[in-house]
Amino acid sequence: MVYDFHLHTFYSDGELSPVELVRRAVERGYTALAITDHAGVGGVHELIRRLQADREIIERYWPIKVVIGVELTHLPPESIFEAANLAREAGAELIVLHGETPVEPVLPGTVHAGIVSGVVDLIGHPGLIGEEEARLAREYDVFFELSARRGHSLTNGHVAKLAQAYGVKLVVNSDGHSPDDLLTADFQRLVARGAGVPESLLADVLTNWPEELLQRALSRRQ
Repeated sequence: MVYDFHLHTFYSDGELSPVELVRRAVERGYTALAITDHAGVGGVHELIRRLQADREIIERYWPIKVVIGVELTHLPPESIFEAANLAREAGAELIVLHGETPVEPVLPGTVHAGIVSGVVDLIGHPGLIGEEEARLAREYDVFFELSARRGHSLTNGHVAKLAQAYGVKLVVNSDGHSPDDLLTADFQRLVARGAGVPESLLADVLTNWPEELLQRALSRRQ
């Protein structure tokens, strides 16, 4: 089984349509995925409306759960609460925040603002976060991502270490933009182990916590 809560389509900077992306994911053994195209404030309602129409066809015929979400990307930290609430009102079932990855110029304070917003569910590639962000993520029940994407994955070990120290839930995502980015169960396990996740925690990281996040998102379906 593969759960992947961070994928992009041609509605932002991905290569595939939502339908083709999901079809390829089914062939890879995916159980569930979230389409989380990059978003700010403009165009969120139209994006979600289009994805809802595609999902209706996908889930009618294929054995996979599709979550409709957004990845709030490169926003001023002060605007994250507003943008996240707008996306939720538009029908987003999962709010991913583009974290402070070391390979992009994300503003400092982004992760902190996303966590304390109370609306963000998952911090994608959190970067070189501090103990305060980890403590708050546990308090607000915000998930951290271990990223399979080159560059973003540089801080996976740091993120995994802090998450384990403070009891933050982890998931492994692809941040997929192309067909080759899609995960397999074996590669997902390798990413987790490479980040320092012990064997005793793998069932939580690869199955139990992803299932919890999935159920949270499904409870918001309109």
